[in-house]
Amino acid sequence: MTGGADKVVLSKRTVDAFTCPPGRKDALLFDGRLTGFAIRATAAGNKVFILQYKRDGKVRRLVLGEYGSITVEQARGLAEVQRGAVKAQRDPREDQLAAARARRASREAADRQAEADAFTFAAMTQQWHDEHLVPNRSPAHAAEAMRSFSRSLPDWQARPAASIESAEASERFQRIATTKPAAALHTFRYAHAAFAWAVKRQLVPANPLRTAVTPNKPKHRDRALTDAELGAVWRACGALGHPFAALFRTMILTLQRRGEVSGMLWDELAPTLETWTMPGARTKNSARHVVHLAPAARAIIGVQPRFADCLQVFSAAGSGPATGFSKAKRRLDELVEADRKKAKIRPAKLAAWHLHDLRRTGATAMAAMGILPDVADRILNHQASSTSSGVKAVYQVHSFGAERAEAMERWADHVLAVAGVDPPAPDGLAETKPTAGNVVQLATRRRSRGKES
Repeated sequence: MTGGADKVVLSKRTVDAFTCPPGRKDALLFDGRLTGFAIRATAAGNKVFILQYKRDGKVRRLVLGEYGSITVEQARGLAEVQRGAVKAQRDPREDQLAAARARRASREAADRQAEADAFTFAAMTQQWHDEHLVPNRSPAHAAEAMRSFSRSLPDWQARPAASIESAEASERFQRIATTKPAAALHTFRYAHAAFAWAVKRQLVPANPLRTAVTPNKPKHRDRALTDAELGAVWRACGALGHPFAALFRTMILTLQRRGEVSGMLWDELAPTLETWTMPGARTKNSARHVVHLAPAARAIIGVQPRFADCLQVFSAAGSGPATGFSKAKRRLDELVEADRKKAKIRPAKLAAWHLHDLRRTGATAMAAMGILPDVADRILNHQASSTSSGVKAVYQVHSFGAERAEAMERWADHVLAVAGVDPPAPDGLAETKPTAGNVVQLATRRRSRGKES
């Protein structure tokens, strides 16, 4: 059966027989029983049920469903419902469009939520690191920012970045500040910068740290070990075993930062071990830094085991730099306390001190020795001396190489003297650095280290 505006009672038989006439785009077959109810057939063979009605003097058509997906009787029932809407002065087509818009909005909201859930704090900070820190800040700064997040905010890593709220951020950083005030402030600043960067790029809706309580700035530390304390720490280091006995003693003798010493590479050492040159990528101020190694430091470094395929000088098992500093520092404090108890020194326990305080201890001792502040600053790799004027900081480019070497030897002699240790014999120090093929077994080294005092 073919036709344009014929009226018959629509049934499965009539709908199956109805086709679009040749040469036409489509054709309608209206139901003779329900006004406006029709089947539309296209030249492509598709058949769709519609309801035709008038609204504001205009003819409108509402799609009810595709034949095959719904039956004739189901379509008729839908048409009757929509005819009721027309009689109630509603526009079924507008209702249908509004429902479609609502479904689309719901899907889009669900997609946005899924995208927000996938954009975790870890993903945000990593993107901030890759796109902002790497091109604009020093490698050391970029690495420290990421370490701060992993150390202080491990449970935030898998959280959707947008789910972190100001109140909980305030509480979290205040809690961190009770035990680690400096870490709390540094991490807060890094996280604030990361969120601000993400907001500008419309990756997150808001920066929760903008209205969060900023951790208080930690009090300026002025802890420096006394000569007696320094001697006790040096002696106790010997009982720590590999690699911390050598690593901590090298920190004392070189006065460099923990991360810099633990990351020392064989390729950064001169063949004679007289100097250690750190590239700017490994220093806090991104400046290449030459450290003069006193004989005592060369004696320690020269006997470190060199593992195959391991670049680090201080490696526990040849699989990268040493880890576990907190545990090693607690063990060191226990050893110092036990040694002082044995010697009946009161108080047996040292006042709280950090590994970073070793740098202040060395700088304080050098000042007492009469070593110039400019020399001490360059040993510590400070960009500008606190005693330097702006002009001096800009135009003073002398490296004080000879003065630094002399100062490091005087400092090493002082350390060994307060520890009651004889300085190492100078002969043969240049030959103690292991060669590329000299791979020392860790077990042997551990046995020998365990006997140090």
